Amino acid sequence: MRLKRLAPLLATAGLIATTVPLLTTTQAAAAPAADHLRQKPAWQRCSPEQPASYECATLKVPLDYRRPDGRTIDIAISRMKSENPAKRHGVLLLNPGGPGGQGLDLPLLMGGLMPKEVRDGYDLIGFDPRGVGASSPVTCGLNDAEQAFDRAYRPETFPSDVAWARTVADKCREKAGAVLAHITTRNTARDMDTIRAVLGERRISYLGYSYGTYLGAVYSQMYPERTDRFVLDSGVDPQRVWRGMIQVWATEAEPAFARWTQWAADRSAEFGLGDDPKAVSATFWALVERADREPVDFEGTKVTGDMIRAARAVFFYPAQATPLVAALKAAAEGRPQAAGTDVQALKQLLGRTAEQPATDNGTAAFWAVVCGDTGNWPRYTEQYERDAAKDKVKYPLYGDFASNIKPCAFWDRPVESATPMHKRANVLTVQNEWDSQTPLTSGQGLHRALKGSRMVLAAGGEGHGVYLFDPASCANAPVSAYLATGRLPAQDVTCQNPPPAAAGERGAAPVKPLPLPGAPGRF
Repeated sequence: MRLKRLAPLLATAGLIATTVPLLTTTQAAAAPAADHLRQKPAWQRCSPEQPASYECATLKVPLDYRRPDGRTIDIAISRMKSENPAKRHGVLLLNPGGPGGQGLDLPLLMGGLMPKEVRDGYDLIGFDPRGVGASSPVTCGLNDAEQAFDRAYRPETFPSDVAWARTVADKCREKAGAVLAHITTRNTARDMDTIRAVLGERRISYLGYSYGTYLGAVYSQMYPERTDRFVLDSGVDPQRVWRGMIQVWATEAEPAFARWTQWAADRSAEFGLGDDPKAVSATFWALVERADREPVDFEGTKVTGDMIRAARAVFFYPAQATPLVAALKAAAEGRPQAAGTDVQALKQLLGRTAEQPATDNGTAAFWAVVCGDTGNWPRYTEQYERDAAKDKVKYPLYGDFASNIKPCAFWDRPVESATPMHKRANVLTVQNEWDSQTPLTSGQGLHRALKGSRMVLAAGGEGHGVYLFDPASCANAPVSAYLATGRLPAQDVTCQNPPPAAAGERGAAPVKPLPLPGAPGRF
């Protein structure tokens, strides 16, 4: 799923290609036509405003790898070289998540955040995945309403939900069907291996967040002999791609919600939401019911009960959820906001302050991957309706949103099957205990699927994205040690994260940016 930007400034890096690596037997058979493997990147400064050390290039890769001499698309790559060639280990490819997240600018950010012993070891390589950003971007021509992801289930509105899902699939098919069929995780992994080849590297190292963990896992299964030091941070469970990964947002929001009610009850004197968890829960659901009857005017924004429930991710951050609910309650009751309330920050938590993107590129790429990676999506609208009605009762915060119909019900069948996770992968997985987008159970599923992997779990850790996102995370040290030495921990590591900063203890907590692309419902 998508993470928002790690920070305001991100960058990408690449590596000069010198020699073409030896080809495997399979590649050798196709060598006469495999021109994409013999490219030499034409590196140039990315922009006059960026450091000269930040270089960009464009590669040509097959749209369909089964036809390497057919139509090609562009893959934009970037690099920042190691400043210590004597300690250089190789290249480190970077991915921020998605599907649909741009990674071209990641090296700039990562270079400034990595410890020196890690940074010296790598040329940092960024890239926009196929179909995204500067890499032959795709579009379905969707308007703002058609890009809306969160749709609560109600019997009377379900026919319009079906019409929306069908419209999105039809418009994508009409606008870019021949291309979208090849915007898949397996093909992006093949692009990563093309990057490896043209850079003259025998193996690659990799740091991927959220959706990027699944991309890295797929690469490790397709190219195990070329997989070097891989860090998969905030894990997607390969057994849940992709409907199950959306549904896990609903199942795991419930324990997060329960944890929040306790946190708020412990601070009842300050926030006035209830003296015990049961009372806090009752306050919340009364607010949702009231907003369903008549939207709450929250500083000029009409907030419905569905909007409140769709903000389910905030309950993984109790210090942010509590002032948000308290402010909405005050607005519903016609009371002024408490002194010091950061209204704009609270609106951001509701996801209603940022303007809609001018393009649907991220949305088109998201559906292409989510629908095109696997044929496991139900094809009958009745199943979605049954599941949504059932899960609205079972997981009241978000269950109906998660199980409601999606465009994948009407998508063309995938070109190839999802990647089985059968091969040993000596990689490092990393996870926060309280992650809203790729919850703990999902990260544990990734760890189980990759035999030979080790897991670093930050107990008490909040948020989506661990390594380098939180400077205080206890997971940073073991991850840095692995990237610097290549030695996996002897066994899984569970460390205790420090409690969240006290900044949110009073009034509106600062909004913690999510590193994974955060447009509607992304990993």
